Amino acid sequence: MKKMNIISFFSLFVSLVFSFAAASSYSSLSSSYYDRVCPKALPTIKRVVEDALAHERHMGASLLRLHFHDCFVNGCDASILLDQTSTIDSEKNAIPNTNFDGVFPVIDKIKFEVDKVCHRPVVSCADILAVAARDSVVTLGGPSWKVKLGRRDSIAASRTTANANLPSPFMDLTALIKNFKDQGLDEDDLVVLSGAHTLGSAQCRTFRDRIYNVTNIDPTFASRLRTICPRVGRDLTPAQFDSTPHSFDVKYFTSLVSKKGLLKSDQALFSGGETNELVSKYKWNQKAFFEDFAKSMIKLGDIKPLTGNRGQVRSNCKKINSNY
Repeated sequence: MKKMNIISFFSLFVSLVFSFAAASSYSSLSSSYYDRVCPKALPTIKRVVEDALAHERHMGASLLRLHFHDCFVNGCDASILLDQTSTIDSEKNAIPNTNFDGVFPVIDKIKFEVDKVCHRPVVSCADILAVAARDSVVTLGGPSWKVKLGRRDSIAASRTTANANLPSPFMDLTALIKNFKDQGLDEDDLVVLSGAHTLGSAQCRTFRDRIYNVTNIDPTFASRLRTICPRVGRDLTPAQFDSTPHSFDVKYFTSLVSKKGLLKSDQALFSGGETNELVSKYKWNQKAFFEDFAKSMIKLGDIKPLTGNRGQVRSNCKKINSNY
């Protein structure tokens, strides 16, 4: 009897050890997370992203920013994808997110195709956002990096937090540094991740004050922008961040050094402050920018992910699972 108790105890001990190891393996992110459960997941995301960008090149900028805007609001948990309900105050309605409408169908398409090849909803919407951001950058000529995976999706969203946490186009350098520091990102991350503005455009309402009321701007650049952005009206008229809005390169930093930053928050990075040196470095060194961008994107993706048993893997990225 005593021998049986010892054997039972040993079996229980072994079982607990393996259970703890299994739980631990699912409580952290790993670039190989889907290698066994669905090896076709990442190639499928890449295929859909490339197809979307082949039809609309500007979609790359939107997919990249969507991941950023998600991570800055309570972590990288796909909360930005949840629609408005009686219990969900959708982040889609936050002021910084009002220009994202066209990108959500792309995420829905990715989710549909991934679930089809995986035969079940095993890939989280949060991971889809992280991988789609990387694949967009690569497709548009930028660097690649190993995306850490295994995030789960939130069951809540916060429009209020989105409005409070996402950096404003009107921030000065001090405010930007604090904004990024609050997310565990430093000044170097601020500069390098702002380099994502080498893609895409911004609306007149976000840069109107800069082209009419500031002095640290190239006069010819300001004059040209005034032709498309009058003092009143045309709030949604877009202007490109730099001269190559569909190519991931260093033209953004060239613009800053020439006082042609589109937003106040862009030009703040090269305005006599502590970030000047890094902006100048990236203007001349694309290799350094690409390497640092990859590192900072991995760091961004590490912001408060839901892992283990926290959150869920949504069947539909726009709403929480009904059985939760």
